[in-house]
Amino acid sequence: MNRLFLSKYIVPFLFPVILHAQMQPIGGWTEHLSFSSAQKIVCTADKFFVASTWGIFSVTYEDKIIERYSKVNGLSDMGIKTIQYDPSSEKLIIAYNNSNLDVLYRNDIINIPYIKRSNIVGDKNIYHIYMEGNKAYLSSGLGVVVVNLDKYEIQSTWPVGNNSTAAKVNAFSGDQKYFYAATNQGLKRILKTNNFPENHENWEILSNNNGLPSGEVKNILTTPYGLFAQISDRLFRQKDSNWEEVYNDGWQWLQVSYSGGMILICQNNYADNSKRVIKWDPLAGTVKETIQNYLISYPNDAQIYNNTTYIANLFGGVIVKDGESIEFVNINTPYGPLDGEMIFQNNKLYITGGSINSSWNYQYNSTGFFVYDQKEWKTFNQYTVPWMDTLLDIITIAVDPADETIYAGSYSGGLNIPGRGFYKGGGLIEMRSPTDYKIYKQGSSIERTTGDTNSYRVSGLALDNERNLWFTNFGAKRNLGVKKANGSMFKFTPPFTLNDPDDVIGAILIDDFNQKWIQVPKGLGLYCYNHGASIDNPNDDQWKYFRTGKGNGNLPDDQVNAMAKDKDGFIWVGTDKGVGIIQCPGEVFSSGGCEAYQPVIQQDNFAGLLFGNETVKAIAVDGANRKWVGTKNGVWLISAEGEKVIERFTEENSPLISNEINRIAINQASGEVYFSTSKGICSYRGTATEGKEKHEELLIFPNPVRSGYNGQIGIRGLAANSFVKITEITGRLVYQTRAFGGQAVWNGRDYNGNRVATGVYLILVTDETGIEKTAGKIIFVK
Repeated sequence: MNRLFLSKYIVPFLFPVILHAQMQPIGGWTEHLSFSSAQKIVCTADKFFVASTWGIFSVTYEDKIIERYSKVNGLSDMGIKTIQYDPSSEKLIIAYNNSNLDVLYRNDIINIPYIKRSNIVGDKNIYHIYMEGNKAYLSSGLGVVVVNLDKYEIQSTWPVGNNSTAAKVNAFSGDQKYFYAATNQGLKRILKTNNFPENHENWEILSNNNGLPSGEVKNILTTPYGLFAQISDRLFRQKDSNWEEVYNDGWQWLQVSYSGGMILICQNNYADNSKRVIKWDPLAGTVKETIQNYLISYPNDAQIYNNTTYIANLFGGVIVKDGESIEFVNINTPYGPLDGEMIFQNNKLYITGGSINSSWNYQYNSTGFFVYDQKEWKTFNQYTVPWMDTLLDIITIAVDPADETIYAGSYSGGLNIPGRGFYKGGGLIEMRSPTDYKIYKQGSSIERTTGDTNSYRVSGLALDNERNLWFTNFGAKRNLGVKKANGSMFKFTPPFTLNDPDDVIGAILIDDFNQKWIQVPKGLGLYCYNHGASIDNPNDDQWKYFRTGKGNGNLPDDQVNAMAKDKDGFIWVGTDKGVGIIQCPGEVFSSGGCEAYQPVIQQDNFAGLLFGNETVKAIAVDGANRKWVGTKNGVWLISAEGEKVIERFTEENSPLISNEINRIAINQASGEVYFSTSKGICSYRGTATEGKEKHEELLIFPNPVRSGYNGQIGIRGLAANSFVKITEITGRLVYQTRAFGGQAVWNGRDYNGNRVATGVYLILVTDETGIEKTAGKIIFVK
């Protein structure tokens, strides 16, 4: 929870909300989801709720306190379809894309999974929710589903289609006498006193009668001023037993709702792509106000509460209009799921949002890249940095640790920019700040793609210890390059003939011998390159090509998806058929050579090849040299040697938001492990941090330890693999453990499993010889 401060200007500017979280306890999860895309908004007595694609947030009217809700902190699912609030019961119902349901009631979240789990064949999507009494009426492709909100169960289903066939119900409403269903077969109604709404014959068809046209009805609104129906982009009102068209303006209608005495119509104009929200007064039968300015990117929904208008905006959160004052409410988050490279440097997270498909074709993704620093997300793309307008599909990134210069690779094709003409796409970004930058593409050592002369694709980046930037130039004839620290550039060509017509290389990893390990996409294996004594002299260059099969490199599979170097200098390679480990990178070019091997792992009394049946998409190494492995089926933490599974997380057994893992990166200082997934980013605070050469000031958290806390206690700032003793003040030993890298963990219990008593305990840290190096205190309180 945090406070949200808003700017109040007629011409508003973005004043982002930053969620300042407490230090996450060991074993705790944090979401870093996109809340910028507002889909639906509902207003309650003290706050408004906003549904985004991946979660919900609420903002209080009075003191602007914000709360975020997601699968990580209690929601049961991801991908929100719609929400609705019932003021009489104070319950918010949440419908997901997979037809799962949650009910948020005060501090509780109750799951109703029955529609999701049902074996009913047909369209189970929930398009609209209407609340009345203790029931929620769900408009779905199966008809109307009635939910009892007292018992949290499905009460009945009303198939309102003709001849008992399923009719898609777009919206549902009721007045004092009737229930109304807006369906793809027309507008239907039934008496509320009817005892058999499950019988389709009891539903009366109103369409094609007394002025109401036949065909699909998109929405139905019951108001104090009569009944209104939306057909196509026209509004009809029932007057006595007749219907008349009362409003039609030629725009595309995105959403129609009634609140605050007004019918709100969110609109789009195909002709010039402009957007607006109009307030149509049902009493006067006229447009009372039109809200239209550059802030409205795509209005998904609008509501009025206490004469204030709230607009759910597809790009940019919520617009709040109170008289002439406009507030722009947006949470500081990254954009939706980010597919590109993710790294840590100097305690900052860098992640790219660019996209490529399985054939390595660009997608014109304009997301750019992001930097997460001190709990704040900073966005870099054409919308925040205008000179990036030809640099789409940013898929790779590297950061110079000395001065934090950012290098980012664009994989874009040529593109037309409205009002400016055609531009060549792609290239290499070198950025010290948004105003101090260089772009390398035509006229530089970045070469155009063979067969696509308007594209300069940079597919991989890595900095060596001498601050030389190595880059791969996908599809170029000289497709490996280096920008030396002195600014000079050299290009190289691998001496191999590939089955693919393009000269394709991707990600780069640099090992302890300054050798470059280079991904060859499209299922073509892995290169190792050694530039010899001097980069400038190509005559002593050495190359080796790793593929499947003994004598060829012995990779588990030729489809290489991920690479990582561990603390022993071993190269871990993730493929479509598991993990291969290259334990002798220093001997790659020796007479004996070096090949990968697949370790055998023991789990549940069975032994098998390490991830032999898994597509490994990401590998990261933590401070204790353990490996975090991401697949299409979740995340594994395995021991340093790869012989034991320590943890496994899936979206079914943990707050992990998706089993489809794109990337993993670890903040070695804090032990927090970040997972980029198909649904967004989340993180888990692990037990290991990077060990120091010598002990630093101890950081113990939480401290003091409250009586209700049952999680792990972290002791950080240790030299690598230290011994840690916890004793009473009298010196009696309570517990002893060894650090994972630079952090030790303790569950607050003694050797017998009993929670320690209230009081002060000493933490004594020793090296491997038993010499005490540092000490600290921890307090347990009631």
